[in-house]
Amino acid sequence: MKLVIQRVNSASVTIENKLYSSINKGLLVLFGVEKDDKEFVGWVWLLFPKSLIL
Repeated sequence: MKLVIQRVNSASVTIENKLYSSINKGLLVLFGVEKDDKEFVGWVWLLFPKSLIL
């Protein structure tokens, strides 16, 4: 599992040359898991309200 939290002035996600989402000043969260990480994922959901997860 990898979790990176970075303060940004702006950030965006582009998929196949199409803007998917963007933010101005805020937190950028990159979260990667693999099959064997499921026991550790639960605490991450406690850190971030569901309204922040796309």
